[in-house]
Amino acid sequence: MTNKKDIDILRVTHLRGPNIWTYRPVIEAWLDLGELEECPSNTLAGLYERLTGWLPGLVEHRCGVGERGGFLERLRDGTWCGHILEHVVLELQNLAGMKTGFGKTRSTADDGIYKMAFRTRDEVVGRAALKAGHALLMAAINDTAFDLPATVFELTELVDRFCLGPSTNSIVDAATERRIPAIRLTDGNLVQLGHGAAQRRIWTAETDRTSAIAESIASDKDLTKSLLASCGVPVPEGSLVRSAAAAWDEAQDIGLPVVVKPVDANHGRGVSLNLMTEADVHAAYAIASEEGESSAVLVERFVPGSEHRLLVVGQKVVAAARGESLWVSGDGISTIVQLCDSQINVDPRRGEAEEFPLSPVLPAESEENQLQLKRQGMTPQSIPAAGQKVLIQLNGNVADDVTDLVHPDVAYMAALAARIVGLDIAGIDLVCEDIGRPLLDQRGAIIEVNASPGLLAHIKPASGEARPVGAAIVEHLFADGESGRIPLVGVTGTTDAALAARLVGSVLHLAGKHVGVANREGLFLDRRQVDARDGTRFEAGQRLLINRTVQAAVFESNARTILESGLPYDRCRVGIVTDMGSIADVEHLYIRDRDALANVVRSQVDVVLSDGAAVLNAADPDVVELAGFSDGEVLFYAADETDATLRARRDAGHRVAFLRQRRIVLAQGAAESTLLALDKVSAQVADQPLAALAAAAAAWALDVPHDLICAGLRTFGAPVGAKAHAHA
Repeated sequence: MTNKKDIDILRVTHLRGPNIWTYRPVIEAWLDLGELEECPSNTLAGLYERLTGWLPGLVEHRCGVGERGGFLERLRDGTWCGHILEHVVLELQNLAGMKTGFGKTRSTADDGIYKMAFRTRDEVVGRAALKAGHALLMAAINDTAFDLPATVFELTELVDRFCLGPSTNSIVDAATERRIPAIRLTDGNLVQLGHGAAQRRIWTAETDRTSAIAESIASDKDLTKSLLASCGVPVPEGSLVRSAAAAWDEAQDIGLPVVVKPVDANHGRGVSLNLMTEADVHAAYAIASEEGESSAVLVERFVPGSEHRLLVVGQKVVAAARGESLWVSGDGISTIVQLCDSQINVDPRRGEAEEFPLSPVLPAESEENQLQLKRQGMTPQSIPAAGQKVLIQLNGNVADDVTDLVHPDVAYMAALAARIVGLDIAGIDLVCEDIGRPLLDQRGAIIEVNASPGLLAHIKPASGEARPVGAAIVEHLFADGESGRIPLVGVTGTTDAALAARLVGSVLHLAGKHVGVANREGLFLDRRQVDARDGTRFEAGQRLLINRTVQAAVFESNARTILESGLPYDRCRVGIVTDMGSIADVEHLYIRDRDALANVVRSQVDVVLSDGAAVLNAADPDVVELAGFSDGEVLFYAADETDATLRARRDAGHRVAFLRQRRIVLAQGAAESTLLALDKVSAQVADQPLAALAAAAAAWALDVPHDLICAGLRTFGAPVGAKAHAHA
């Protein structure tokens, strides 16, 4: 046992797939409360006050009471420290910007030992939050100091470093709303939406439909402008130059004021606006040539008005934002840097992290800002007179939503510009005085077409309505009715599970699909073994899901793998349970009775889709009890057609599978179809007839024709490439 007033964390496990707690990834911690088992919260003096003082947001935790303040009610009345730690960890994650709400804590059969699970979007952050939450709770119990701001700062840095960025997260959340599965492929923002052959990939606002050629065109501003102009899209006049002197000559030819910018930079870097003098043009040329990779610089006519960013997804504008000029007002005391901090950077919408819609203004670090100041006879360290207005940035800060104001002609031109460049998702930068009027009526112009545009200005605008751009991108990738899913079959059990998984894979392969199978014998692609290591590992299952050639997949699991990592997929079309397994296999994981074991195995049935089926062994009473947890159809199988459960199910008009004179029979009500005899299959299959029954029932649930079910069972074990005959 641990020392008094301490909690010993015995084990921490990241369950990456559906598990006994929930459908989503969680961290599970085993806790030994020690003597705190005898000390519920209402017996620990000052605990309530210290916790609520440090974490006032705990009032939002509804807990089992089901209403705001529910957890605090439990805390006042008396609850155990494992439960308290769960809520502290969740609140720390919330404070760090990773919003989560799910958590559960349950006692085990051993006195003072608890299992606690909490939702986390990243394992590294979750583990750090658990460690920090433990330290905070111990400080609250023992009345010692705790540096909450430093802790939240450290956790926030981890969230920024390891979690998906807000733009990518908006797309993933939109996919989740449509029940499209998502798999993060790297530590960055590369995410797969969907499974196998039905998948699409995103990298923030780039997709696997984004053309590399189009990206190259967009990065070449002169080429982009030429293409747009040739198709009738209004662009500012201008040309490339390769020296400061040539830039001034071009500016005079175009007519002042002008804009000078790199030919190959993005997102406004190195761009100087409204230049009127030779000195300004020379200085802007130096900035632009240093920022860009090319030796060429672009000089263009300055277009009066406000800068706008229109987001084009597919072939339509889905959001628009407008920029504003930034000014400070002198007080006769403060430098321009200090004025920017006190008048601009105090805006809570500004920050360095990606979650902030606006960036800090740092004139001492921005050459463009310094050039703007120089044109007013100032530097970042100048002290303007009281009341003197100083322009810091002419445009930018594109963060005010104006989507509803966009004129149809402007939207048409923006979508056309994206199509001309060839981008499926594009950020169209244009300048005009009134976004509600056609560009040609006001000499407005499109100044840039950007690949991989930022989404944050539309997700969290500084003013106006947030736009569902994540949903628009998901709709672009997946048409109505598309889910990104391929047929998945999960098989849980021990005795027949491995063979049943291989047999289902064999049948689906004969049905014309490229099939992956992951079971205890290894990893198989179209009946070829590609890895002999245990395929029930979570990583093995994920390998099938990210394989773009896989059109259907079958996975074996058991109670131990569910407890140790969770299922490798979020949902399946068919879930087979052959048997419950042995308590002895999971006793070390605090599963000590049949009810606890059933709670683990039911995970396989919980994940069956509503249009799918649970295929259950009718001869095992514990397996039969799982039928009520299926959202889809339930299809029983048994060797004995007189089995009471099977008989009742068939009498009610439901589908069942059984053996009659060693032949597989599929029946629904009075109708039945006799398939092949077991003496027509390999010896391995004949010796495990229940595995064949389960596979046949699962294939039936997947609408595989009966003759192909026969062919798949008959040819199992035959040399790869052998031809199959479909006759029974």
